[in-house]
Amino acid sequence: MSACKLTALIDMQNSQRQGILFAIAAYVMWGIAPIYFKQLGQVPADEILMHRVIWSFWLVIAIVALQRNFGRVRALAKQPKNLMVLCFTSVVIAANWLIFIWAINNDYLLEASLGYYINPLLNVLLGVLFLGERLRKPQLLAVAVAATGVAIPLISHGNIPYVALALAGTFGIYGLLRKKLPVDASTGLLSETAVLMPFALAYWVWFTDSPSANLMTNTTELNLLLLAAGVVTTLPLLCFAAAASRIPLYMVGFIQYIGPSLMFVLAVGLYGEPLTDEKIITFAFIWSALAIFTWDLIRHARRKRKARKAAAQA
Repeated sequence: MSACKLTALIDMQNSQRQGILFAIAAYVMWGIAPIYFKQLGQVPADEILMHRVIWSFWLVIAIVALQRNFGRVRALAKQPKNLMVLCFTSVVIAANWLIFIWAINNDYLLEASLGYYINPLLNVLLGVLFLGERLRKPQLLAVAVAATGVAIPLISHGNIPYVALALAGTFGIYGLLRKKLPVDASTGLLSETAVLMPFALAYWVWFTDSPSANLMTNTTELNLLLLAAGVVTTLPLLCFAAAASRIPLYMVGFIQYIGPSLMFVLAVGLYGEPLTDEKIITFAFIWSALAIFTWDLIRHARRKRKARKAAAQA
């Protein structure tokens, strides 16, 4: 192997390691985020979304300034196609945020957990359809098993897990678009929050009428919690975007198990949401699908390592 190829391989491995660490950080933060949002149970979900947008915008500006990345922001402003994609991703991620907040504060955390368990398998399908990634037979089986698990409550009781499917769908689409977009994490997030900022401010001025809408009359504790929405929103998204640009989409989906697992433990162990027979069956199918998917991922990774070693020795 030539020195140039060896250097490129080492750089790729370092980038992947960074991506894995970023992904782990993102999903741990998302997994424990319900603890934060439960503290804001008295605040309407749309109002929490408004605070997430406003304070995230200012926090990302500070991050971009520290990184001295305003040159990239100016360059992005001259790329109308990428800006149009970011306008769309801003709407998609805002919808995901709103659904997630509503689910937590209305005791649908278990279903939110189910949605983020489904998402890795959805990522596989999206990767096949839009990124040219090939679907191996065990992955196809995993997707089929997961689809069966989602279909069971529909067939038996006519119930569709709307929250789970909406969360999986919106976040899957967001991850796909950000994966394909040649924009770094902070620049992209600044653009997305800038798109949403005027709507958030207008909503605050003209449409909010809850007692918590006026920061001057809130307690200091509540105001600090609302301001913290920027940190809770920005840090995991930046880590996620940084991970998505460094590692394959299937690997991002594999690491994502951390988030819904933490949510599941919180829902059942801390918040006492009922784990009905129907939910147990659905989760059993999803976990079986993820077990198949994980086994195939590990097996495929071992084969690739063996192939690289053989190539290096040649």
